[in-house]
Order: sequence, then C-alpha cells, then structure tokens
Amino acid sequence: MRGLPLGDIRVVELGQLLAGPFCGQLLGDFGAEIIKVEDPGRGDPMRQWGREKPYGQSLWWPVVARNKKSVTCDLRTPEGQDLVIRLVERADVLLENFRPGTLERWGMSPARLHEINPRLVITRVTGFGQSGPYAPRAGYGSIGEAMGGIRHVTGDPDRPPARAGISLGDSLAATHACIGTLVALHERERSGRGQVVDSAIYEAVLAMMESMVPEWQQAGYQRERTGTVLPNVSPSNVYPTKDGDTILIAANQDSVFTRLATLMGRPELAADERYATHGARGANMAELDEIIAVWTAGIPADELLQSLHEGGVPAGRVYTAKDMFADPHFAAREAIVRVPHPDFGELAMQNVVPKLSDTPGSVRSAGPALGQHNEEVYRGLLGLTEAEFTGLSAAGVI
Repeated sequence: MRGLPLGDIRVVELGQLLAGPFCGQLLGDFGAEIIKVEDPGRGDPMRQWGREKPYGQSLWWPVVARNKKSVTCDLRTPEGQDLVIRLVERADVLLENFRPGTLERWGMSPARLHEINPRLVITRVTGFGQSGPYAPRAGYGSIGEAMGGIRHVTGDPDRPPARAGISLGDSLAATHACIGTLVALHERERSGRGQVVDSAIYEAVLAMMESMVPEWQQAGYQRERTGTVLPNVSPSNVYPTKDGDTILIAANQDSVFTRLATLMGRPELAADERYATHGARGANMAELDEIIAVWTAGIPADELLQSLHEGGVPAGRVYTAKDMFADPHFAAREAIVRVPHPDFGELAMQNVVPKLSDTPGSVRSAGPALGQHNEEVYRGLLGLTEAEFTGLSAAGVI
C-alpha cells in the first residue's frame, strides 16, 4: 500500500469555527500536513462548542481538528504576520474563512502572497464570496442556507422554514472549497502557478438545489415545503410498523414499485393507471402512502425489513447515533473509528470518506491541544532560534 495521497501537501489553516476548518479536516484526512494557526490564549472557538463537554472539553473539536497541528500566533501583530508569511513560503495551500478584506488589512493579499510563493493555492471560504455587493457582510452558515434556498423547502408546509440539525451550509461550502483546492493543485501541475479558490456558503447551498432554478425560470413553479416527502416522488416516505417503529421505503422507480406491490400481495397496483408510472404515483401520492401504511402497520419492523431487502426494495430504519454503533454494516466498513485521546481514552468519530482502494485516508490523531506544535513548527520548520522562540512567546505573539 502506498502512502497517504496528499502526504506531500502542506496547508496553513487560518480559519476558525467550521466553514474553513472542515475543508482542512477533509484535506488532512488524506494526508495533507495541516498547520492550524490559532489565537494565543483563546484558540479556535470550536474548542468550546458542542452540547456535551466531558472533562470540560468540546467533543466537536477533536473531530474537526483531527490530523492537524496547532500553533499559536497573533495575526494582528506585525511579528505574527511575518511568521505566517514565512509559513506561506513553505506551503502549498493557505486556507482562511475571514470576512473579505481581512487578509488584505494584515498585509497578506493574494497578490503579495503570490509574489512570495507563486505556486500557492489560496482557498477562501466566506458567506457571500470575495466579490459582489454582499461580500463585506458577515455571513454565517444559517444565512447561506436561507439565501441559497434550502431553508425555504425544509420542514412542514404549515410551519415556518426549518433547519437541519447540523451546520449544513458551512459544511457544504467547506466541501466545495476542498474540491476547488484539489482542482487548483492539479491545475498547478500544468501551469506552475497557484490561484484563489473562492467558496461562498450561499452558492454552495444553491449548487445542491437540483432543478429549483430552471423550474421557476421555465415553468413559474416555486418549490415549497413538503414535510417528509418530495413532490411527485412516490412512494418514498416513512411508514409505521406493528411494533411502533417506522421504516423508510423508497420504491419510486417503476420496476421497484412493481416489486413492492408484489410483496404487499397487491400486484394489481403496479398495473393500476393511478400508480403504474412515476408521474401517476406522484400525482396520487397521498392515497398510495395510505395504502402502503395500512400494509406496513400490520408487520413488525424486523420482519418487514427482511422482506423488503429480500424483495429488492430499498428500505431502512431512521438511525440515531446509538443505532449506528450497533449496526454490523457500519462495523464491517469501519464507518466509525476510535482514536486515542489523552482525556477521553478512545474517542469514537466518523471515519474518512470516500474510501480509496490503494491510498486510503486515515484518522491519525484527534484535535490537538492549543499550541501543541509551536516548537515543532516554529523551531523545526521555520528555524527560529531558542532566543527568538522564547522572545515571541514572552511577548504573547505565539
């Protein structure tokens, strides 16, 4: 097996919270050296985020900062800015998610950084991008979700827009930033030059909105909130079982619905003009869901699932974290891994995605302590003398 696929890439991560750091997490999962620069004394606020805090520590931080090195540096000081510039000279990627103009105020505009290191890829994640009238605005993930369209179509039709229970907008922007970074690194192999990757949260959300834009432009159709179903996609819903559980069944393709109808003992449904085609089932979604619910309500969940799986009908439970730990498929594919941690012992977290056959990524360490790698990076990589290192530390720069 060869080494980690991004093992020759060095990333200087200046961002905080999630939109930038999740991009760093993805790159680090596949071997990139991530040098995370944090404010001395405070660090990334993600160190304090999350509901549960055993030992007074965040359980979110060890995940989003996994495989990273932590150094401290006051970017508001000339000495701190000089340290970052020296790191950039030795880096392949600079990753940040500050408000547009922040790097420029610190004397680190893309133009200057490319003078120092022409091969540098500068990845910038913001709410609204680096250009346009909204660029200067503060932009959190929730705002991007609202303006990108996903909030409007999430939830029940008789209630205000809902949100997913995760930071969806931030993660989408970070994922697209990661794609852009890898594309820019690939293009650099041809041109020899780096470039700016501009990932905006609202645009990353918009990119996931399927045919919403042309539906309005061409047909004047505005998607609305539809609760647990997608309009005109049926059957694809959660259905009750005899023992009080719920099972999600997705049989909206014609051939799959035929198999479901046979399992139900109602093969005639597949030939019924109300349900025979994808369009017809979508138009008669409510009554079809009721027919299926009556059938599922008479069968225990385990028995129902076994029958559906054997019959080639996609189905599954709606999992909680507890269910994931107990599932044999999760275990067989190592979807959840346990990582050594100085306080938590073995800390469980989601594994690297996607899986590569020859050069898979890995979780090699949980999120580091604040400034854990100061000496390794500043003295080892940058070559600071002991006196320089001690002086910067005493002055609060690092």
